[in-house]
Amino acid sequence: MSEQRFGEFVVIRKDGHVAELVLDRPKAMNAVSSEMARSIGAACDALAADPEVRVTVLTSSNDRAFCVGADLKERNSFTDAELVRQRPTARAAYTGVLELPMPTVAAVHGFALGGGFELALACDVIVADATAVVGLPEVSVGVIPGGGGTQLLPRRVGAARAAELVFTARRVEAAEARELGLVDLLGEDARTAALELAGRIAANSPVGLRAAKKAMRLGMGLDLRAGLEVEDAAWRSVAFSGDRAEGVAAFNEKRKPNWPGE
Repeated sequence: MSEQRFGEFVVIRKDGHVAELVLDRPKAMNAVSSEMARSIGAACDALAADPEVRVTVLTSSNDRAFCVGADLKERNSFTDAELVRQRPTARAAYTGVLELPMPTVAAVHGFALGGGFELALACDVIVADATAVVGLPEVSVGVIPGGGGTQLLPRRVGAARAAELVFTARRVEAAEARELGLVDLLGEDARTAALELAGRIAANSPVGLRAAKKAMRLGMGLDLRAGLEVEDAAWRSVAFSGDRAEGVAAFNEKRKPNWPGE
């Protein structure tokens, strides 16, 4: 296993083809300061450029929280001009996770509120455990979800359900979160379950995984005919790849594939 630190508050650990992106500001329950946002963005840039990573798991080093959202103590000290200047830094952290080219899994243990839940929503699959508490409480402090929440949550649970959750600013505990589709899987321990899922995903073709993710992301929101064209373009991008040739050969030879990743 290898480890690389990005600033003071973010760590990437790699074990084989699975990368763990660790939010590591435990004393502040991973509240996202400007420095931490820059580190998340830099870590995502590094992951996106690493062809060996087939799956990324987003985890926390804090035993009480995945992430409690924006650092409001820092925000309280900002002038209006400073808040405007900080906005691109904050956005880059959330879009960095959202635009990772490989499958992503969030492991939610404890509180995932505001920007913390938005980091989870930016992932493809959210795994939680019984400690999880999620929500978008931004309107209760006079703002709106600004890390993708107003767009990602309706796509996940529908417009009316998202409206109720955003407008009430309420917190949702694990069992209800699973029932409403705010999280996808409940495990005994979120990190363990997320890493196990990542291992199963990483056994598949890296070329296929990235192309499938791209097709699903680009096709979301399009009408069916346009979406099928997106899918066809993605299929053409993999149909003559080394991974496709190896996958078919391994199937016929009744062995595990050795993916070339190209």
